[in-house]
Amino acid sequence: MTVKLYTATSLDGYIATENDDLQWLFDVDGEGDNGTGSFYAGIDVIVMGKKTYDYIIREESGQWAYGEKTVYVLSHTTHGNNDQVTFIKSINQIPEFEAGLINSTKNVWIMGGGQINRLFLEKHLVDEIIITIAPVLLGKGKELFPEGDYGENLQFVSSKTYGQFVELTYRVLR
Repeated sequence: MTVKLYTATSLDGYIATENDDLQWLFDVDGEGDNGTGSFYAGIDVIVMGKKTYDYIIREESGQWAYGEKTVYVLSHTTHGNNDQVTFIKSINQIPEFEAGLINSTKNVWIMGGGQINRLFLEKHLVDEIIITIAPVLLGKGKELFPEGDYGENLQFVSSKTYGQFVELTYRVLR
């Protein structure tokens, strides 16, 4: 199993404005889908936080783009399932992270937000970090990597450009 943290960020490290606005991201000239389609094709499981889930539902007008994938939403308040996702309270409730499946061939996408990124990093569960940087300075907002009890050494793997975006891929060294 490979756990991939894959997201876009402003140059100063924010994944959204303070009020969860992402318009700044769509205002940047990219190239096609900026590599998301090929990344997504290799993913089996998606993990996101409740705020990210709520944003997707709100912005996509009820259209669910991840229908064929297994999706888990980490939430302190909502539990159970719906037609699209399984709501859980803890990483330990994700079957792919139970001891018997840790070596499976599934690829897991940590979609975010920042608190989910921090949680997975603190548990040393991230194998690869793929960050697409937009040439925008927000000054403040939701941090890509909130302060936490984690530290990882990384190995640079590759870089790609998609119009004005730069994608950086790193392998987490253990």
